[in-house]
Amino acid sequence: MEEKALEFAREAHGEQLRKYGEEPYIEHPIRVAGLVKTVPHTTEMICAAYLHDVVEDTPVSIRDIRRKFGEKVAFLVDELTDEFIKEKYPHLNRRRRKEKEVARQAKISPAAKTIKLADVIDNTRDIIQNDLGFARRYIPEMAALTEALQGGNFRLFLKACYEVQRGLYILKQDHHEETR
Repeated sequence: MEEKALEFAREAHGEQLRKYGEEPYIEHPIRVAGLVKTVPHTTEMICAAYLHDVVEDTPVSIRDIRRKFGEKVAFLVDELTDEFIKEKYPHLNRRRRKEKEVARQAKISPAAKTIKLADVIDNTRDIIQNDLGFARRYIPEMAALTEALQGGNFRLFLKACYEVQRGLYILKQDHHEETR
């Protein structure tokens, strides 16, 4: 089932590229699943890790996921799919949408929190490496989100905290360079 989920995600993301750097988008879910595999996990968690962005970033629906991969995987992917997006809540600014998303994700299942922690780790590394300008906004958002993800795997929680703190340190060093 994991291979089927990887191939489904690969097909769904198609020719999409990561925003920061020109790598194929599928490399991100592969890294997220790889991180989840380093801690206690289920097959459904690995499938959801591969599929965690398909509903947000492609025409695939939760119904499609449910039909192909079952209720457990669909439930996890649904928990991992941002609810408070600009298209659904245009009256809320980014800061307010992110605050609401953090509050929502504080209540997701421990399995979904574990996958989300892996997502935070990979995204944080990627953004710090490729876009310090956006990182100034993104990293503080991830600090708040990581705090809300307590209850996911503790090792990934610590790793996410480390990556966010490392990002904050790099931003601080960059700021000092700019003000010299």
